[in-house]
Amino acid sequence: MNSTVKVVAASLLVFASISLWPLGWAAAPSPKSETGKLGAYAYGQPPPDGWRTSPPEQQGIDSAVLAAAFDHIQENELPIHSLLIIRHGYLVLEAYFYPYSGQTLHNWASVTKSITSTLVGRALEEGHIKSIRQPIVDFFPNYRDALSGAKRSITVEHLLMMATGLDCGYQRGELELLAMERSQDYVASVLALPMVTKPGSEFSYCSGGMHLLSAIVTRSTKMSALDFARQQLFSPLGIEAVIWPADPQGITHGWADLRLHPRDMAKIGYLYLRGGQWDGKPILSSTWIHRSTERHMDVPRDEADYGYGWWIMSGEFSGVYEARGRGDQSVSVWPEKDLVVVMNGAGRYRSQLVPFLRAALKSDQPLPENSPAYQRLQTVIAAVAKPPLPKPVPPLPDMARTISGRTYLLEPNLFEVKTISLQFTQRDEARFNFILGDRAFTVSVGLDGVYRFCVPNPSEPSLAARGFWNTNQEFVIDYTEADGPNHYRIDLRFEDGKVAVKLDDLTGHFPIQLLTGRAQK
Repeated sequence: MNSTVKVVAASLLVFASISLWPLGWAAAPSPKSETGKLGAYAYGQPPPDGWRTSPPEQQGIDSAVLAAAFDHIQENELPIHSLLIIRHGYLVLEAYFYPYSGQTLHNWASVTKSITSTLVGRALEEGHIKSIRQPIVDFFPNYRDALSGAKRSITVEHLLMMATGLDCGYQRGELELLAMERSQDYVASVLALPMVTKPGSEFSYCSGGMHLLSAIVTRSTKMSALDFARQQLFSPLGIEAVIWPADPQGITHGWADLRLHPRDMAKIGYLYLRGGQWDGKPILSSTWIHRSTERHMDVPRDEADYGYGWWIMSGEFSGVYEARGRGDQSVSVWPEKDLVVVMNGAGRYRSQLVPFLRAALKSDQPLPENSPAYQRLQTVIAAVAKPPLPKPVPPLPDMARTISGRTYLLEPNLFEVKTISLQFTQRDEARFNFILGDRAFTVSVGLDGVYRFCVPNPSEPSLAARGFWNTNQEFVIDYTEADGPNHYRIDLRFEDGKVAVKLDDLTGHFPIQLLTGRAQK
């Protein structure tokens, strides 16, 4: 089942009346150097992953503006999970927002595409792939029948820059990606897509193409992309904890689903910032970094263009390149400012935070010490780290007793949700049961404004849900992944043995889905 759909599944758990309560930043206390100035923590115990830490002012960043950003996050309940800022080689800010604790690996969605591009670069450097201009038919001899006609001219580079010419990525929700994930052979599903334009002539955001790159890494190196990454990228960076699922043939998902801790994802951004060097050792070619982060394709109706798996900014942020994923996952690298910013979440929030982050970047030199602002930042960090206080639960409407425990059979739908039911057995908590595809889910739903958590599978994101009666007939569920990108609001309206379901994807990936169902007798 499509990871996106699983998410949806897991999502179907609950949808969002979205009210993400930011959790806090884990920042160290304000230290003083021997001269009485805010120092660079060089004398302190280094973190286990080797990051040096520093107060923001020491690296030219204003704590007061960062604290104002936190105020905005809280006031607007922005669905951010983590925020890390690295300046001049120092980790100056690290934040984790409720419901993400920062203790688990996070699903980075399509940021994964940039990692797949990185692995292609390493495979080229190692001589496993001859050239980015190499036709992909060379890697898929057992799919030659599917690679006929114009498809034979598709190259590795066309996959990297999202310009395959395949009928892929033109529809909202990437329906061909859903079809791929529901197939038994992902590679065959992508290669079977018809051609609609000449390879290299037009940008089209095709996730399936990135999965073909993962398959090419596997065919050329005789290793899965995950194993190749462990050997060539993760291990040299000291990254040990990784989850990266594979398709039925064992090919690592090239387009999404990589799970890393934010600190480890920041290492990859910093590797690019430093031209492929880590701790004085070369890990990735600076030539590949330059080539993959320059503009190769114009992207209509977007503020950025595309390189090889990286988004290339312009205007005020010219020189910035980014890895991006659904739910506003991002790794932003700004060489001119010697800056890496890492964010993840479960919704749309970046556009509201970027102005604060830009304003906080005051100088390339240290700023004067500002202990009150720094201490206030620590206070805000502590505050947003906490879950909300439980709210009083109003009496349940009569409809709650009427529908409690009843199973509703849904009409066929995009997400393959077959049945749903609610159980109201506790005053402050409900149970939401549903069958998605061939899997059954049971999710607890907080009725007091506080998420309830569950982990359906250790290899999948944690789920968090809460809900409320909006009217006497309408129950709303806010579902989010505590360490993943998916976030939904599910409106369930009950009347005369029927249910009408409105499913709103708060990341904006899927259009609103309207489902109907009838109570089983």
